Amino acid sequence: MSGKTALTRVRFEERFFGVARWIVIAFLAVITLLPFYYMVLLSLKPIDALLLDPGSLWVSAKDFTLSTYRDVLRSTDDGGQGFLRFLLNSALVSLGTVVLTLVAAVPGAYAVSRLKFFGHRQVSALFLAVYLFPATLLAVPLFVIFAKIGLSSSLVGLAVVYVAQTVPVSIYMLKNYLVTIPASIEEAAALDGCSRLQTVRKVILPLALPSLMATGLYVFMIAWNEFLFALLFLAADPGEWTVSLGLAQLSNGIEVPKTVLMAGSVILTIPVVLLFFAAERLLTEGLTSGADKS
Repeated sequence: MSGKTALTRVRFEERFFGVARWIVIAFLAVITLLPFYYMVLLSLKPIDALLLDPGSLWVSAKDFTLSTYRDVLRSTDDGGQGFLRFLLNSALVSLGTVVLTLVAAVPGAYAVSRLKFFGHRQVSALFLAVYLFPATLLAVPLFVIFAKIGLSSSLVGLAVVYVAQTVPVSIYMLKNYLVTIPASIEEAAALDGCSRLQTVRKVILPLALPSLMATGLYVFMIAWNEFLFALLFLAADPGEWTVSLGLAQLSNGIEVPKTVLMAGSVILTIPVVLLFFAAERLLTEGLTSGADKS
């Protein structure tokens, strides 16, 4: 009798959690996708249609327009908002930050995960200690230092600041993945005559590609969306603005229609979304495949 009761309980739990899982997934999907959908919807409407029916969740064929995107992307000399230039600046800063961060983080993460030295277990915590200091505390000293070396109003200086911010957490993320790669793989490579540098380049990096993609995507999102340092370093030169500064300009502009603001928000969001979906396969492989195939 107890066996039947246990079996009934197991079936009930399986059915309950099976239904509850889909309810939770649907709820999270709604609260995640609905704001983005409404933002896209507003960007495709003219301002007069929005004022007539602001609560509408659909755009009719007669109201559908792409003029908001043309206005946002058109250069300021042509009467637009100049977002095409902002996108280029943000892409240069973000991609440069990703490359420089990974170049610095990969050797650091490998050293922490593989090499034995005094205090190597405490180093990871020290890497994250930099985030105990708020960004506002570091902003003014960094600005003064970069102003003295002539990099206070340049994309290069901004990228260097981002690298300094992202290297510690990148080392921590990569280290957590590298420690899961069996040391036997490196020993086999050493027996085949590979040096440590060759082992890292030909063996470790290919195995760590999913982690590199995840870390790179995380760094890209930080650099793409960052506002405080971009405002501090680039406010004096609109030609060097990033897309986050351009969007802040739109939100503060009284004469700018909210439909144009929504178009700018969509343009700010889409590159990160596209990169995530492009890297989804590698991220999934990193979660499902093991390194040691022996």
